Amino acid sequence: MQYTQGTIGRVFLVKFEDRDIFIDNLSLLAKKESIKAATIIFIGALKKGDLVTGPKQPVIPPQPNKVSFKDGWEVMGLGTIFTNSKGPQIHLHVSMGKKKNVLTGCLRGKSKVFLVVEAVVLELTGVKAGKDIDPKTGLNLLRII
Repeated sequence: MQYTQGTIGRVFLVKFEDRDIFIDNLSLLAKKESIKAATIIFIGALKKGDLVTGPKQPVIPPQPNKVSFKDGWEVMGLGTIFTNSKGPQIHLHVSMGKKKNVLTGCLRGKSKVFLVVEAVVLELTGVKAGKDIDPKTGLNLLRII
């Protein structure tokens, strides 16, 4: 286990609107406000997008099990933002439902908001952490500095 200590800095209340590309808009917020590290909690709905729902097999490096969704799903989730030399690195996990169907996984790509996603972004200050590609797994993983 590794860890670092910090404090909560600024708090942002964010309303993502219908058809917003969720991750792209979150990245724009992080850039505009110079957010280097944060956590996000959110609820709302997504119209369509992609998830990774675990690995196809539990081996390293993992091969992702990708799932697409469409036609509007209720969603709740949380995630992190860490900025490195390539910009904001956003990692979101969601649980979502439609009728009796449920999906849980890592939100990816150009997932679009349906109606609204309400989010609280808590900036983390003083933490010594970042995200970089881990050579063993090929994944963009948290690095405690």
